[in-house]
Amino acid sequence: MVETSLSSAQRYLSNALERDEYAPWLALGQVKGLGCVGFKKLAARFADPTKALSASVAELEQVEGLHREAIAGLANFSDWAAIENEIRRVREAGIQIIPFNSPDYPARLRMIADPPPFLYVKGTIRAEDEKAVAIVGSRSASEYGRRMARDLSRGLTSLGFTVVSGMARGIDGTAHDAALQARGRTIAVLGSGVERAYPPEHEALYHRICENGAVISELPIGTRPMAFNFPARNRLISGFSLGVVVVEATEKSGSLITAAMAVEQGREVFAVPGEAGASRSRGSHRLIRQGAKLVERVDDIIEEIAPQLLSNCGGAVQPSRPVLPQSASEAAQKVFALLQENSLQVDQVIERSGLTPAHALEVLLDLELQGFLRQSPGKIYTAER
Repeated sequence: MVETSLSSAQRYLSNALERDEYAPWLALGQVKGLGCVGFKKLAARFADPTKALSASVAELEQVEGLHREAIAGLANFSDWAAIENEIRRVREAGIQIIPFNSPDYPARLRMIADPPPFLYVKGTIRAEDEKAVAIVGSRSASEYGRRMARDLSRGLTSLGFTVVSGMARGIDGTAHDAALQARGRTIAVLGSGVERAYPPEHEALYHRICENGAVISELPIGTRPMAFNFPARNRLISGFSLGVVVVEATEKSGSLITAAMAVEQGREVFAVPGEAGASRSRGSHRLIRQGAKLVERVDDIIEEIAPQLLSNCGGAVQPSRPVLPQSASEAAQKVFALLQENSLQVDQVIERSGLTPAHALEVLLDLELQGFLRQSPGKIYTAER
């Protein structure tokens, strides 16, 4: 019985690949008992989903930690009509599918314990989005909370970071809007299908994000925004990002779930202090007591994540006197030349380079992350030698 099922799967996959390369990926998302943790175990053994779906029971049993239900689901999967229908709806809605093995799949998200087999994307994900920070918080935000979210989002955007959030009311929507107003990029992660905005009043924001970033989800087209979808959605927000900033959160806020996911994934957690005794500040204050970095300005975030970014550059040994690549911008060359002569405080760099403060800070951060500069206390920059 199993062998007949496998032969049927192999015949379908052979034909399906001629019609749509994403069919086997969508099938993995529908296999009962597999889940995202099981998928990652499967992906470690079978890089190609067609091989996983065509594997024998004996081969699947060799995948460590793969549950019996998942093995049976893979060996007997036959709901190809549903897969074809989903592909049709994806095309009609102008949505992209980014599978796990695609170079466009976010590298940081690929490393979490439970990555989705693929992402539904409305808009575009770019390589530059790897430098991302999430800003999340209360749906019933105060004016203070909105102001802090705006200031942090604009500050991160001015330094070339992509702002990630959940497009919810309150802090999330404010963070997305501020990034767009600053002409930056922003990513919205939904707990529903990506074909329509949720909440509905963010329809205009949704379209702006699609044009200057992306709206993403792991959930099929037409999935409604049910409460049980959001905790799983929150792991993608943190997984996509270098760190998570919580701006206002009650003691039962979903933002605390995002922060907990960030800790599990090895991400930085930041919290903005609020009014003492206010209910919407209690969650943020609890995070600070538990060790989250207190954030009052964007520099507080950069101080924590700059070393992390630098360590992710591969640890390549720099020559005794580093030389910028020819592709470096004129501004980068000017700043680097100044710092090769003398160490300078940030205000001196701005004054002598003639760059705007925002542009100078972006150049300094990029050079530091590439290992060409180091920053000392007092924001004094020195060229590596």
